[in-house]
Amino acid sequence: FTLGEEWGQVRAPNANRFIFSHDLSNGALNMLEVFVSSLDEFQPDLVVLSGLHMMEGQSKEMRQRRLMEAVASISDIPTDIPIHLELASMTDQDFMSNIMHQQVFPLVNSIGLNEQELLFLTQSASGPHASLPSWSGVPDVGVVSDILFWILKEHGKTADRASDLTRIHFHTLAYHILVTVDGYWGNQVAAVAAGARAAGTQACATETIDTSKVFLKAPLEFVTSQIEAPSKISLNPDEPVVHWHREGISFHFTPVLVCKDPVRTVGLGDAISAEGLLYSEVYPQ
Repeated sequence: FTLGEEWGQVRAPNANRFIFSHDLSNGALNMLEVFVSSLDEFQPDLVVLSGLHMMEGQSKEMRQRRLMEAVASISDIPTDIPIHLELASMTDQDFMSNIMHQQVFPLVNSIGLNEQELLFLTQSASGPHASLPSWSGVPDVGVVSDILFWILKEHGKTADRASDLTRIHFHTLAYHILVTVDGYWGNQVAAVAAGARAAGTQACATETIDTSKVFLKAPLEFVTSQIEAPSKISLNPDEPVVHWHREGISFHFTPVLVCKDPVRTVGLGDAISAEGLLYSEVYPQ
C-alpha cells in the first residue's frame, strides 16, 4: 500500500507491504543445528542469525520447545565468534518476550532492528515508552534512544551479568543509531555511515548515492532522551555522524539519504545491518 491508499474502511497512514511466506523448513528453524555443526569446518569470523519471527506460525508449545533447542544450539557456537541477531516484524508479545528473556538476547553480541520491532519489544517487556501505541511520523530520537539504552542496561553485558550483548544497530527510514557498550566495538562512525549509505543505494538500486534520487527526512534538531536530562543536538552537514554518551554506552547517530522512488525494499534492514557489521571492529576480550 502506498501512503493514503484505502482498503475498505482503512486508510494507510504510511507506505506498507505484506510479505507472504510458506517456508516450512525455516518456519521451524529446521536447519539451525546443521548450520551450527558446520561452523567447525567453516571457521567464520562472524555468525548472523535471523528467522526467529518465522516461528510465529507454529503452535505455542512447538515454538517454546524449538526456542529452547535454539538456545542450546546457539550456546554451542564458540565464544570467540561474534553473533549478530537480526529481528523482524512480529505480532505475538509473549513470543517476543520469550526471545528477550529466555537467554536469546544474552547469547548474542549484537542485534539489528527497526522502529516497529523496537516499539513492539518495549511493549512486550513493559520497558520505557511501552504505552506509546505507535509512531507518529519519524520516530522521536529521544524515545528511540531511551528504549535502546534500556535494552543494553537491562539485557546487555555488565560486570555482574552473564550476557554477551554489547551492540544494537537501529535503523528507520530517516536515520540510524548504532549503540554500543564501551570497550567492545570500534569504528562505529564508519559502520553507522556505511549502513546509511547502503540504505540509499539498495533502495534506489544504484551503485553509489545518486543525489538527484534521494532526500533528507531526518530531524535537523533533536533531544537525546525523553526521560533523563537530555542533550539537545543540531545536525552539522559537515560532520553528519553525531556521538553522545550515557552511563558507559555510546550512541552514534546518522541521517539517511532516503530514496524518493524505491525500487527494492525487501531485505533492506538485512543489507543495512550487514554493511554496518562489515565496517565494525570487534575488540578481543
